This record gives sequence, structure tokens and C-alpha cells, in this order.
Amino acid sequence: MSSRRPPTPATVARRLLTELPGPPQLGLELGSGFAAVAEAIEPERIWNFADLPGFPPTGVSGHDGRLVVGRWHGVRVAVLSGRAHYYEGFDLSVVTFPIRVLAALGVSTVLFTNAAGGIRRGFRPGDFMAFADHLNFIGTNPLRGPEWPGRKRFVDLTAAYDADLRRLLVAAARHQKIRLHQGVYLAVSGPSYETPAEIRAFRLWGADAVGMSTAPGTIVARQCGLRVAAVSCVTNVAAGLAPNAQGIDHETDVIAPAQARAAAATGLIGEFIRRWAAPTAPAPAGAVATSAKDSRR
Repeated sequence: MSSRRPPTPATVARRLLTELPGPPQLGLELGSGFAAVAEAIEPERIWNFADLPGFPPTGVSGHDGRLVVGRWHGVRVAVLSGRAHYYEGFDLSVVTFPIRVLAALGVSTVLFTNAAGGIRRGFRPGDFMAFADHLNFIGTNPLRGPEWPGRKRFVDLTAAYDADLRRLLVAAARHQKIRLHQGVYLAVSGPSYETPAEIRAFRLWGADAVGMSTAPGTIVARQCGLRVAAVSCVTNVAAGLAPNAQGIDHETDVIAPAQARAAAATGLIGEFIRRWAAPTAPAPAGAVATSAKDSRR
């Protein structure tokens, strides 16, 4: 039996920092279809997840499985290009390990991205949604199990998604002329897509978009004391809501629409980073974005 100890976020971070000119300030986790955003970074160092202890491999189309650290608008950014998922068979403590490494590297803020199905009436494929809150219906919690040394077990999620960061996203979308909503994301375990009956129930519970990620990462990021923002690309109308009741295909209805919005996503995130580095006065609510409560039905 091997006596080798499992890696800790701190030991992985110390190794990475020996290969970098300085610690990153901001973390990004890029979900399905967002890989092209990493190309905007002026890279200082790139690692494959397979070469990093504790990082789970990515096995889903649209997830590169690379850690890219470099500069964007003068900010040193650590980019997780891709993620593993609970539905691939990993425990959530494994799925979220890279977020703990970002915290150990010294980032103060993390921005999550993903592809999601639109539930709220008025959402169109190609729109974006900034998270105001989430509903975690994955069925488990990444903090389950032994306590992480030095971290609170009972983490407050009253303000899981930072309101000031969300205002920066709204201002960035307005500057880029991008249609950005604000709303509630519901996370499910997957990998099957939802039934029309489930979508009807989710709408009644207050969900505006649905996907299979992000909520666990947010929980861990908040446990680590990070400020969190998150944004979805609404790639498709959720099950049963399209007029012709068509089915959902991962490649054609999720990956392809997200990739088609790669330039818009890059513009939105780049402008967010620029404003994060030098915050300006927040934009008036509703200028480009719609609020989480303005069209709930």
C-alpha cells in the first residue's frame, strides 16, 4: 500500500508559484464553449490538468483541461480552461479542488462561466445571464466529509454572488452592447437533460436557467473567502419550452451556440476584468441587463 499523501491546495500552489513571476489576482473557470476566452490571455505559463496533482481530468467536449496564467488588461489572471463534472463520476471535493488551488495561489476574486438552458420567458439563445443566486439540486455538497483545515464548515451563502461584481458585469455588457440578464441558476447533477415536467417545476421554484455545474465551485470559493461572480451563456431553450418541442443535443444545442458567442463572451469578460482592475461608477440597473425579478412567471 502506498504511503504517499494526497496533494493539498497549498502544496500545489507553492509548486506553481515557483514557475510564475508573481501570484495571480483574479481566477476564471471557463465552462462549455468558453475555451476561446483563454486565447485572449497573454500567457506566462500553461499547464495541462493531467500534469497537476489533484486536478481531475476533463472528458467532456468543450473543456480543454488546461491552467493558463497570464496577463489580461494588466491583471495577472489564472484561467481554468475547462472543468470536471460530478456526472463524470468524481466526488465534488475532487471537482472543486482546482478552486482551492486558485485560492491558495492568492486570487481574491473568481468568475465562473458556463452554458445553460434558458427557463425564464424572454431568454433567447445567445443571451448571457449574470448570477444573482443559485439553487443547488445536484444532490450533494462539496463541503460534505472531513473539515478542511482552517476553513469554516458552515458557510454562509446569503450573498454568494457579489453584488458589486455583478454591477461590473452589467456595466461591461452595456459597454459591449451585449444582452445580459440577471437571474437564478439551478444546478442539477446530469448528465441527462431535464424533462419538461422538471423544467416547469424549476420555473415555479424561481429558476431562470439550468445547468450541471458552477454551484459547487461557488460554495467552495465562498468557503475560501473569495468574492464570486458567475455568468451563463444561454445556449438553448430548456426542455419543453420550444414551440416545436424539439429535443436537446449537446454538440448542436450547447457547444455550437456557445462557440458562436465566443467573441461576445471574450468581450464581456475582458471588459469585466478591465473594470475590476479600475472600478468605475456602477451602471444604473436595467440599462442593458434585466433583473432577476422583472419577468418571473
